[in-house]
Amino acid sequence: MLKNLKSDFPASIVVFFVALPLCLGIALASGAPLFSGVISGIIGGIVVGALSGSKLGVSGPAAGLAAIVLTAIGSLGGYENFLVALVLGGIIQVVFGVLKAGVIGYYFPSSVIKGMLTGIGIIIILKQIPHFFGYDIEPIGADSFIEASGENTFSAIFQIINNITTGSLVVGVIALLVILLWDNVLAKKAKFFTVIQGPLVAVVLGIVYYLVTKSNEVLAISKSHLVSVPIPKDAASFINQFSFPNFSAITNPDVWVVAFTIALVASLETLLCVEATDKIDPNKNVTPTNRELLAQGTGNVVSGLIGGLPITQVIVRSSANIQSGGKTKMSAILHGILLLISVILIPDLLNKIPLSVLASVLIIVGYKLAKPVLFKQMYKLGWKQFVPFIVTVVGIVFTDLLVGISLGLFVGIVVILLKSYQNSHFLHIEDKSNGKHKIKMTLAEEVTFFNKGAILKELDRLPHETQLEINLLKTRYLDNDIIEILEDFIFKAKERNIDLKLVSKRGIVENPTSFIEFFNNNPKSSLSLN
Repeated sequence: MLKNLKSDFPASIVVFFVALPLCLGIALASGAPLFSGVISGIIGGIVVGALSGSKLGVSGPAAGLAAIVLTAIGSLGGYENFLVALVLGGIIQVVFGVLKAGVIGYYFPSSVIKGMLTGIGIIIILKQIPHFFGYDIEPIGADSFIEASGENTFSAIFQIINNITTGSLVVGVIALLVILLWDNVLAKKAKFFTVIQGPLVAVVLGIVYYLVTKSNEVLAISKSHLVSVPIPKDAASFINQFSFPNFSAITNPDVWVVAFTIALVASLETLLCVEATDKIDPNKNVTPTNRELLAQGTGNVVSGLIGGLPITQVIVRSSANIQSGGKTKMSAILHGILLLISVILIPDLLNKIPLSVLASVLIIVGYKLAKPVLFKQMYKLGWKQFVPFIVTVVGIVFTDLLVGISLGLFVGIVVILLKSYQNSHFLHIEDKSNGKHKIKMTLAEEVTFFNKGAILKELDRLPHETQLEINLLKTRYLDNDIIEILEDFIFKAKERNIDLKLVSKRGIVENPTSFIEFFNNNPKSSLSLN
């Protein structure tokens, strides 16, 4: 991992600046102490990052759990009682991992995962627009359509016109222009501009702007529009920021209900984010989902023991990591270390960062997740991919993450049931090796995203130097999710010296450069091979 430090360290700085306001904002939205958000961010980076098998996933407090935490703190009689439920929830997650429940993550269709990424990207942009203009009535980590203030995502934007903060807007525009210039022009000019990331420069300029203009009546930025990290006076007051579970509440049945709720929701969000992160990973790494549940469960146990919030893998930080050039999980670990060092040594400096600058960073992250061209690509794949995709996007924007995903999954299942029927054997492996590793993989008549997990597993276990024949002669229907798996496998096959032969009614191809090009005669999302 250390050999990639020149890529991981700059990426970790960007992830740190993305994570810091989200940690604080989610804690505020959860009705928990502000420091609890920082604790869970540190643990998500260092503990979960070290244990996880994900190379690029980043974990921390999740906005999707904020409403559950807020309700639980009130119903259980205090934050210390809630921490008991969090510890138990982490233990339950570990049990899920031991029972290999991570396989659930493979049963979400590609269209829904892409819809999730796009929906989150749109939500990030919409939620950051008010902060960009200096209208900071909502915590920066909020993501639900209905906001705690009584506004919704769109009404809050309409309120901007009467609540513009001039200083926040000016420095936000400066930060946005700097990041765009850095990424699109300077980074292509010299290597220095890829080592020093644009968001870091924008944050430094934001601090300088605050210091220079704080005596100016028009351009000054008040403290309510800056990051707000708790500042301990001494070591004792720093330690006093930690909370500890009240284990006498463990006999309360409501604590166990909350524990199972946290375990289920956190596990589901993690598995969805793992799938999404692997989807946008340029190196097509496949994260071991059961190990991820073990890592997340362990992180939640530790977080609960010292006063943190529930932890999941989170797509905003993970995508920021990928976009910033992270290569290994060292970037996630380093971002946790940076959070720890910063709240101990430089909380005063952190509290000089304008929220509008961080909003600029997040708007760029959101745009890269929800580029307009993606809608066109999904439309061209056909209605069986586009409908679940757009339902997921709309559901996330107008409700929340889990509801949107549920709606998209329901529509995706209906679409699949309309098109495919159940097969007793969808995959047949024939070992013709006699010690020479010649494998014939015959796909069945109908292969859908339900079969994704098993095919991934079989491809992943193939030994190096294998001669692999993929036989599609009997296959009449091949889902787009399977085509994407085969497309991604080409990258891995080259690394493992696996020779590929693709056999279908359209002909035989040795070592294809692209499965998608092979099926190019039919641009629809799922191919009929009659």
